[in-house]
Amino acid sequence: MFIGQHQSLCSEKNSLEIPEVYRGFFGGKVVVTQGFEKNILILPVETFEKLSKLLMALNITDPLVRGLQRLLLGSASYSQIDRDGSIDLPAALKQFAGLTSKAILVGQGGYFEVWSQDGWKKQEKDLQDAQENSSRFSSLNLAGL
Repeated sequence: MFIGQHQSLCSEKNSLEIPEVYRGFFGGKVVVTQGFEKNILILPVETFEKLSKLLMALNITDPLVRGLQRLLLGSASYSQIDRDGSIDLPAALKQFAGLTSKAILVGQGGYFEVWSQDGWKKQEKDLQDAQENSSRFSSLNLAGL
């Protein structure tokens, strides 16, 4: 399971270091796609295939479905973890996320997000507002815990 936050390096040649603690969850190959905010999602191939099946089972006549498919499937690409533990990022996704030489990786259970330092600082600030969090997350049902 991908958890925690990790700092990583991103080269000018669009290579992103994957922390050793995350590498064991991949079979050497990953899927890189656009995130919902100004970030990138990195998923194991199996997880992405499950997500793809769910997306393809939705009604394509619905414009929201097509938009979600474009966002997640249309920007996706496969990448191989090299012997140094790095993956190649598509230049367009690196630019979209505003990545420079340093990135923040944030575990999300079945995948992790890649953030620019500035983007992650903003997310952290938002998430540290305890009063806002109480109302923001109150509609989510976590009763099964």
